[in-house]
Amino acid sequence: MTHSLKMITALGTPLTAEEDLHPAGLEAQIQDQLTHSINGFLVAGTMGLMQLLKDSTYRELVERSVQFNAGHAELLVGVGDTSFVRTRERIRMVEDFAIDGIVVISPYFLKYSQSDLVDYFETLADLSSRPVFLYDLPQTTGTKLEVDTVLQLAKHPNIRGIKCSDHFTTIRPVIDAVGEEFRVIVAQPNLMDVLLQAGVREHLDGIYIVVPEWIEAMVEATLVKDWNRLALVQQDLSALLKLLTTFSAPLFSTVTTLMNERGIPGNFAPQPMRPVTAAEREQLLAHPLVQKVLTGKPITSVEA
Repeated sequence: MTHSLKMITALGTPLTAEEDLHPAGLEAQIQDQLTHSINGFLVAGTMGLMQLLKDSTYRELVERSVQFNAGHAELLVGVGDTSFVRTRERIRMVEDFAIDGIVVISPYFLKYSQSDLVDYFETLADLSSRPVFLYDLPQTTGTKLEVDTVLQLAKHPNIRGIKCSDHFTTIRPVIDAVGEEFRVIVAQPNLMDVLLQAGVREHLDGIYIVVPEWIEAMVEATLVKDWNRLALVQQDLSALLKLLTTFSAPLFSTVTTLMNERGIPGNFAPQPMRPVTAAEREQLLAHPLVQKVLTGKPITSVEA
């Protein structure tokens, strides 16, 4: 389906038992998304384990993603790291691939001033041959990209947008101040119905890998302004997000279980994240919401 909404899936990175890339799992995941109106991918974002991959796996991940996507959807690649030098090296690692842009998270672990961040992003944008998108994730990095900082960076000719994972109200002033040439991509899976009704047209999240059919349904409902249907899908999506974080195992582990049940092999939760227990797996798969997720899918165990 061709449509004016941009739905970008933050792809998971399926790994083998040795924590190398699982190419078959990556290909199956990308093809699964492409069949359900997804028209953009973020490779090596937070869901894609950008912080945890060794360089050889990271490079293969980008190369294979380009191969399996085959130009069907916009392809963005996360390159952010803890320092300027490491981020620069990742930019150099991926710029020869046929990608549409790079996504740069604020450097983390240490605290930086807003002027430090302006220098950081502008210098990286100067040296990148690909369009740069900012990634604001203060709940993880510990540093918030303030509105004035974003507006200053938006003036740079090679900084084309921002992925905002903070609350929408913190980025609204940016939307009001910039033109359409600066893209604001919102990661608010619990508010998608409200934002879609309000006209926000670019959305991104990692939960899409588990329920691309639901995202497709939200697109269809929005295009025909069926707000009741949109609200119903949103209720299920929000409930699923809550469910997946109620176990003692981390979100990445419950996602791994569902992805494998969808027929997509690989481990999306490397060490030190622990897998779900047998009891947790049984409880998760028996839940009515998960049964709804897996409707029409082969409910068979897949080796990670």
